[in-house]
Amino acid sequence: MDEGNTVELEHVLLIADGDKITVGKPVVDMAKVVATSQGESKDKKIIVFKYKPKVRYRRKTGHRQFHTRLVIDKILGPGMEPETPVKKTRRRKKEVTADGA
Repeated sequence: MDEGNTVELEHVLLIADGDKITVGKPVVDMAKVVATSQGESKDKKIIVFKYKPKVRYRRKTGHRQFHTRLVIDKILGPGMEPETPVKKTRRRKKEVTADGA
């Protein structure tokens, strides 16, 4: 995922806001989390070694898992309205007639 992209996560299991806790069964209905991506990175390499005795079978491979770092921007619980951006309207240009009126 590219850096700066926004993601909406809709499978929210629990929302805790101070003393108010909402637990989902299994998820909280109508809840969303809005997050921004900060890019991808790779984890440490792990070695996968397969071995069977008495058969001369040995396979050695490595694996590095990708991870995406997210920064949480907003947590919208049930009944909370998302902040919608206000659309700016353009002013209409005044029509100019030939007589100047």
